[in-house]
Amino acid sequence: MTAPLPDLTPAQRTEIELLARGKQDRSRTLRELGYSETPEAAHALLLRLNLWPESRTPYADRLHATTVPLNLPVPPFPDEPRLDLTHLEAWAIDDEGNRDPDDAVGSEALPGGATRLWVHVADVAALVPPDSPLDEAARSRGATLYLPDSTTGMLPDALVEQAGLGLHGTSPALSVSLDLDAEGNADAVDVQLTTVRVTRLSYTQAQQRLDAGDPAFVALARLARASRALRESEGAISIDLPEVRLKADEHGVTITPTPKPEMRFVVQECMTLAGWGAAIFADDNGIPVPFATQDHPTREVRGEGLSAHWARRRTLARTRFQQSPGPHHGMGLDVYVQVTSPMRRYLDLVVHQQLRAFLAGADPMPGRVMASHIAQAALNADATRQSERLSRRHHTLRHVAAHPEREWTAIVVDRRGPQATLLIPELALDLQLSSSAPLGSEVRVVLEGVTLPTLSVRARIV
Repeated sequence: MTAPLPDLTPAQRTEIELLARGKQDRSRTLRELGYSETPEAAHALLLRLNLWPESRTPYADRLHATTVPLNLPVPPFPDEPRLDLTHLEAWAIDDEGNRDPDDAVGSEALPGGATRLWVHVADVAALVPPDSPLDEAARSRGATLYLPDSTTGMLPDALVEQAGLGLHGTSPALSVSLDLDAEGNADAVDVQLTTVRVTRLSYTQAQQRLDAGDPAFVALARLARASRALRESEGAISIDLPEVRLKADEHGVTITPTPKPEMRFVVQECMTLAGWGAAIFADDNGIPVPFATQDHPTREVRGEGLSAHWARRRTLARTRFQQSPGPHHGMGLDVYVQVTSPMRRYLDLVVHQQLRAFLAGADPMPGRVMASHIAQAALNADATRQSERLSRRHHTLRHVAAHPEREWTAIVVDRRGPQATLLIPELALDLQLSSSAPLGSEVRVVLEGVTLPTLSVRARIV
């Protein structure tokens, strides 16, 4: 028999909401009502009383990831020498609706058959010097927070509008160039402050250009394929698991598969090359930057099914950021830095700040200061990423609860004794249940008993 719903005073409601949001760790009211004093119990009661809608997610609050937009003044770009590259075509290629275009690609043919790849990145560090108010605010956030129902920038929207590539006729950029031969080997790398002219395209539009045989896009695709083959020969790990776009509001949730045209792979590979080139440049010139390193996979996994890709991901160690260069084995690179998203990731911004200081003839941050910045930002970025993961699962389960009779196709991607891990590609949702279904097999499941406060759901094979 269900217990009667209590009537709460405003003070009691506030107390329970604070516990649900992780703002306090005790609730006398919950204890007196016979509930456990946990954020999940508080969340459940608020849902039962219709005081919170199912669309509300408390995870960013609990993890101290801010959802308040940053509103600080943004300085103008400084007047400084830049290499004029406005005669070269460049494209910022993103998903439909992207609002923070911070990287663009282009190429030019060189004598002897080589190709110069250009990766231009919004020159955010020109506006956000180390230890400025903008820098301290960005460090406290660590990364932009992308939730299914909202986005909270690491930096002010005004800065994105000012620095975003392709939002104005020309844009200041920090550009990485790599002179590549037909096999993807780099003969030279460079980093320069530039002025660029960028055209924005969606992945669909870029793919249409490639399919139509546009020489510029064919050249980029050729470079990307050669680079990928070279990295794979050095042990790069390929992981291809389902990805979905998830949008939510108070009315419901929509989940759609993320398209994967070849141009998405091409852009990703160009960004990888930019990280490699910037790392080489930093290492050659003794610039302290947060090098991204990763140990060897714990074992080799063969095969191309979803279960193989799932297992392969589990073999990867966590990426470490350190002052000294080292190999990133998962990417098959001898050195690497994250450099292409300074508007969205604080560690990328640190790389830009260090490179800019060197290019300007100034002293970069000392290694110990940079290490302190990295440690603080990494903790905050971890909270941001965990908030995103939990919020995505919350809204995915809302979607599941709205289709109680539906059968979903799932793949058995892992087994631990009688327990199987199922992956539902259409939802990019994994869950565990007791099943004897063999690894890699396809089963049909019904999802029932969704409990949002605990982010749990029961699966029944049909």
